[in-house]
Amino acid sequence: MLHIAPDGLRWAQWVLADEPILLGDRPVAWRISARAHADGLAEWTAYFTTGVPPEAVADFLLALEARPDPAHGYAGPHVVFETLADRSWVRDIDDPAAVSDPQLAAGMALTVLPEDIQDGDPLCLDPAAEPTGWLAWCEPRIGRGFLWAVAFSASTPHDLVAVFAASLASPEPVLRHILPGASEGQLSLRPTV
Repeated sequence: MLHIAPDGLRWAQWVLADEPILLGDRPVAWRISARAHADGLAEWTAYFTTGVPPEAVADFLLALEARPDPAHGYAGPHVVFETLADRSWVRDIDDPAAVSDPQLAAGMALTVLPEDIQDGDPLCLDPAAEPTGWLAWCEPRIGRGFLWAVAFSASTPHDLVAVFAASLASPEPVLRHILPGASEGQLSLRPTV
């Protein structure tokens, strides 16, 4: 399944059945990409596994749709760190490029990306290069596997990653009919009316 924006500059593709890309131990479900020109190649790609909170994916897509220039960003990684710090996420003492929620169940890091993550920057094609991009994950119980994971290729605009981070770290309640088993004791529950 492929959804292409009318201007041809951004698209989202369901790849779960087609491509065996794994982040952690989770299969990638969506690849979302953007390019500068309708006849060009993707400048960047974001990879979302199954289980990623749908509100965070939707907020990322809405921010991408609203951008007049979806392929390029002009903010630095500080916008992601500031967004998460504003929501009480803390930097790792040993790795200042990593940030975790206060319960240490979810995290984001600006780090070297897995080799399957594609980016339009020619420097990322060099096998000797180690492109850095954002990884996000949820692992409610350390060592028991990820509930979900996300990778943003090196050229993904940091302000778009910050929108995803803001949604992910939002304290606002979300409606769930089924809770992930591994999240027991990690979630605040409120009854619905």
